[in-house]
Amino acid sequence: MQPDVNKYDQAFYGHPKPLRGLFFTELWERFSFYGIRPLLILYMSAMTINGGLGLDLPTASAIVGLFAGSMYLMTVFGGWVADNWLGQARAVWYGSIIMALGHLSIALTAFSSNFFFYFGLVLIVLGSGLFKTCISVIVGTLYEAKDSRRDAGFSIFYMGINLGSFVAPLITGFLIKDYGWHLGFGVGGLGMLIALIIFRSIAVPEITEFSTVKTIDNSWKQATNQNRHAPKIVMGFLAICAVVIALTATGVLIINPVEIVTYLTAIICITIIGYFAYLLLFSKTTVKEKQKLVICFILLIIAALFWSAFEQSATSLNLFANDFTNKYVFGYEVPAVWFQSINPLFVIIFAPIMAWLWVKLGKANKDPSYISKFIVALVLAASGFGLMALASYSVISSGGALVSPWWLISTFLLLTLGELCLSPVGLSTMTKLAPSVIRGQVMGLWFTASALGNLMAGLIGGHVSQDSLQDLPTLFIRCVVALMIGAIVLLIIKKPILKLISDSDDKTKLTETL
Repeated sequence: MQPDVNKYDQAFYGHPKPLRGLFFTELWERFSFYGIRPLLILYMSAMTINGGLGLDLPTASAIVGLFAGSMYLMTVFGGWVADNWLGQARAVWYGSIIMALGHLSIALTAFSSNFFFYFGLVLIVLGSGLFKTCISVIVGTLYEAKDSRRDAGFSIFYMGINLGSFVAPLITGFLIKDYGWHLGFGVGGLGMLIALIIFRSIAVPEITEFSTVKTIDNSWKQATNQNRHAPKIVMGFLAICAVVIALTATGVLIINPVEIVTYLTAIICITIIGYFAYLLLFSKTTVKEKQKLVICFILLIIAALFWSAFEQSATSLNLFANDFTNKYVFGYEVPAVWFQSINPLFVIIFAPIMAWLWVKLGKANKDPSYISKFIVALVLAASGFGLMALASYSVISSGGALVSPWWLISTFLLLTLGELCLSPVGLSTMTKLAPSVIRGQVMGLWFTASALGNLMAGLIGGHVSQDSLQDLPTLFIRCVVALMIGAIVLLIIKKPILKLISDSDDKTKLTETL
């Protein structure tokens, strides 16, 4: 008797059955990450008498930026390891274990030295490199290339991310307020453990069963390109990491996080410029394709500007919530990290609305262009930091009095709307502009924008403190100016970009016709 294919192919809200296990795996993994992320800068900058590490704010903020930025950079290496050695499923599994050990290491800081805190952060970065890209790839294998449900499936998957991101700060914020830092960190680790169990006991069996019933390939299970040198390369990389950790732990190597972030930002920028120059000079591309590469470069830099503003939610905006915002609601003091739940909440509310709006405008031939949405995203982010500048002036003019939480809530709303305009559009625009012969390389470069954004956010965020109150408006206004410059540059080059995109669309349509 043949199994009912539809039973497996439409079992989860009309989508393949394995999407359920992957949805909850990602939900709990994001719960673990966003549970601890807003705690980091507050914990590291808190006085030792209050259970913190007693670091100065620039150092603490730089570490947060380095932590988040390294995670994005590590996904490139993690994806390579999965493709050349482990396969997607084993990469997710081993990545989950490494991240769980990282959370455990952070929790052990309560009973041992601070070494375990930093070692835990390193483990989470390494594990995320394997986990982050590979689980998304597995979701993609559930659908055939022309399956109309693919985009909706990823939307459901993305909703799991935001649900985890929404709930986590609420729980960890409550725990650290009433029970201490390490219980908050520990719950984040519990979330990662749950994700690990769900993936192993539910997701993998469902994917295996689904693959058998649907007779699809097992590209999720094994490496697409078995590279015999891959294990040696991975072991060499881990050995280098171990040596650096050992030298740092013994005091032989002194690390200045602010300098590392500064140099790393400069190195990434120089590398991007150099690599784009290499592609322009030596890649087998036409003159028109080289023009598209220049536009790709401009869009990447502008995207990095946006993410440098957006990712300040974990640094400068988090510190502003903690130090300058009235957090009392009906006599109860709300934990500062609860503000980190506002962005995912707004995403959950507004993502379906904006998706409906774009479709409606598209049917009426009034849908804004890709670049117009990009510009709107930058203007929205600039408006959000304009509000923060005004909030800072209010704190100063009142002699340091706490301001209404609506300043932050409004800022998060504007940043979220900007995210929904830019994030879904960025990849689409790059795929249209990137020459087909080097598309993979250009897409890899695109993801460095998020890494750059996190690193720059780490450098900026450390200047929000009681000691630098007079400088706060200037700090936020500089963000406004940078974002508006990006918007103006895009506005100037909007027509040539749209022409190139139009040419790309016409070429695609011609190919399909032929």
